Amino acid sequence: MKVSSPGHSERQQRQLNRRKFLSLSAGAASGACMTGCEALSESTAAQPIIDIHQHVGYNGRPNDVLVDHQRAMGVRRTILLPAGRSVTTTSTHGSVSNGLQAKCLGNQACYELAKKHPHKFPFGANEVPDIEGAAAEIEKYLKLGAVVIGEQKFGVECDSPEMQRLYELAAEYRVPILMHWQYKMYNYGFERFHKMLEKYPRTIFVGHAQTWWANIDKNHENQAVLYPKGKVTPGGITDRYLSDYPNMYGDLSAGSGLNAFTRDEDHARGFFQRHQDKLIYGSDCNDLVGSGAACQGSQTIAVVRRLAPNKAIERKLLYENAQRVFSI
Repeated sequence: MKVSSPGHSERQQRQLNRRKFLSLSAGAASGACMTGCEALSESTAAQPIIDIHQHVGYNGRPNDVLVDHQRAMGVRRTILLPAGRSVTTTSTHGSVSNGLQAKCLGNQACYELAKKHPHKFPFGANEVPDIEGAAAEIEKYLKLGAVVIGEQKFGVECDSPEMQRLYELAAEYRVPILMHWQYKMYNYGFERFHKMLEKYPRTIFVGHAQTWWANIDKNHENQAVLYPKGKVTPGGITDRYLSDYPNMYGDLSAGSGLNAFTRDEDHARGFFQRHQDKLIYGSDCNDLVGSGAACQGSQTIAVVRRLAPNKAIERKLLYENAQRVFSI
């Protein structure tokens, strides 16, 4: 699809809006650290990256800033994950989690941006799972070409009938379903999720967020601790899910993923080695620049490049696994 260039006045207005928005982050940008910038070194910048976890309207970020942010990180293709409808229900915690608790926009906004940049932005399909017509809304966008269901970030039991309908839909359309695991907040019942992995072997599940990453550690007992520190003992629930179930994958995104790797870098090297075919880079980054201390997405890229045991595993995590699992 070819998109015509905006007129002079429109371009000028977009530039003014973008400068105004970016001025809010000038302090963060001026203090940018070199860690995130490692992701764009001359020796690696040309290598393709796929980002499976980004959002339209993330905390009010304009679309042109998102496009520039992804380019600055060196990302070739980005999956846009929509929010569900804004409703006041138990599963949205009385509307707290509308917009994925981050002002993210929904299916149509992601679809429209993807249409403007068809080679850059595949898109997902999402909905609050326990409201009327949820499956039909998701299926509408799957038929339009959505490559994933999610991000599922709602206060529901992971084995509820509503969620199981989405697992069936994912298998039917041969797309993954990406789930945000957060203790007592989103997707309840992580410890019994193995039953769903066994019941739906044709469904590809992608785990993400605090509870998912905290449980790489066998000794993680207090589930209320969402960002644990210190040495990791292999064999946690997450570690076992990845090892034992062919249909379980991990999304490296967000501060929870970055914390999991940097809290014990020796463990991270072994973890990357052990699950090299199951881990997929995502940023889930609301930064405005694409580098520096505020850009967790570029820092995660740098950590993967530093801790991956070899270049072949690095390429799997940053590109090849995403291409295979999401068929993009």
